[in-house]
Amino acid sequence: MEEFLTEAINPNTLDIDEREVEDILRLINEEDKKVPFAVEKEIPKIAILVEEILRRMDNGGRVFYVGAGTSGRLGVLDASEIPPTFGEDPNLFQGIIAGGDEALRKSIEGAEDDYEKGKRDILEKDLNKEDVVIGIAASGRTPYVIGALEYAKSIGAFTASIVCNKNTPMEKISDLTITLLVGPEVISGSTRMKAGTAQKLVLNMISTTVMIKRGKVYGNLMVDVQIKNTKLRKRAINIIKTVCGLSEEEAKEYLEKAKENTKIAIIMVKTGLDYETSKSYLEKNKGNIKKTLKELNL
Repeated sequence: MEEFLTEAINPNTLDIDEREVEDILRLINEEDKKVPFAVEKEIPKIAILVEEILRRMDNGGRVFYVGAGTSGRLGVLDASEIPPTFGEDPNLFQGIIAGGDEALRKSIEGAEDDYEKGKRDILEKDLNKEDVVIGIAASGRTPYVIGALEYAKSIGAFTASIVCNKNTPMEKISDLTITLLVGPEVISGSTRMKAGTAQKLVLNMISTTVMIKRGKVYGNLMVDVQIKNTKLRKRAINIIKTVCGLSEEEAKEYLEKAKENTKIAIIMVKTGLDYETSKSYLEKNKGNIKKTLKELNL
């Protein structure tokens, strides 16, 4: 029953309830090692999805993750971490979970079966054809997610699915399907384990790559950090120090001159331009530091 691989019984863990604690942990670890290899096989498809997201975002498009249970929570988690990590608009990536916010903390199992609610929930987002809707479901057959995907498809939005079984109903609907064949779970049907880990890795890859290509990092530094506490201010100062070769005091001074904007501070240091001019050049280049410096022949 390959089409229901996530519900199959794992022959490697049949006696797991009789094992000692360390043996149980090693069994789980051995199964977890299979996850990155399953993800690796789907990188070409993940790349296609990222390129599609970037193209549509240039035209005002957004990304919606839609899921139920573990899959839904993972989507909400990834979307919620984009603004603090990359200083991005919270509307750009949005997570939608069957059962609403209450389902983030409390299991609402019946919610995943409500096809019409999935459709209504995505409809409320004023979806348009430039948006991307990504359905997440290990089984690939969750009615709530299918309802959202079918509505998105009907208006011309780009649809994608992240599933852990072959030949699923969600694959038949979606423009693109990422299939993560991680195999049977350590505990039969417990897709919060390998399937959930694989989905989490892929969501991280999608959103992080999109943010990189949108100029939210310089080198591998999170230069769009939002300074909302002491830790983040310290991080911003360290970034300026690292990128520009300044002392801590000099970095602090430039951060203040740049009105707490790390990227503008870097442009000011590297170009010698004032705040307003640096800000203008950066905005012209959509916040991309390297493109800004290239325009200024630096």
